[in-house]
Amino acid sequence: MPCKLRDYSPADFERLYEIDQACYARGIAYSRAMLRWYLKQRGSFCVVAEAEAGPESGGAGFAIAGFIIAQGAGDAGYIVTIDVLEGQRRGGVGTALLEEAERRLASMRVRYIELQTATNNEAGIAFWQRHGYRSLGISPGYYLGRIDAYLMNKRLAT
Repeated sequence: MPCKLRDYSPADFERLYEIDQACYARGIAYSRAMLRWYLKQRGSFCVVAEAEAGPESGGAGFAIAGFIIAQGAGDAGYIVTIDVLEGQRRGGVGTALLEEAERRLASMRVRYIELQTATNNEAGIAFWQRHGYRSLGISPGYYLGRIDAYLMNKRLAT
């Protein structure tokens, strides 16, 4: 496994906020208030991935490489965000986070999961498609009122 997964702890908040700011453009990245709000929602959970620290952080031990926030309510699940630091991408961190979130949502009896991703995010679209997500249509101006998003969906095996 490329990383260690664990549950979110409130002590992680500032680092998760920094990662979200690094992963998404201004206006798309969550404010502190919105990030806190999603973390506190009923049926919401956050999984944190830790990977071996690279040379930029002294190279010793493990550091947060990414996280996922998801929600489940009834048979519906939603991926709020998945954030992986650029230097950790394409190494399995995102896949590990998504698989864990899907496992947890399935244990909550969720039958399908939805998410949005920008139509101009080719790497993100490819990631979601590789994991079985399909587009249900386009949400015009979803991001910043000017960037369209695909509404994507995956049915979980029962």
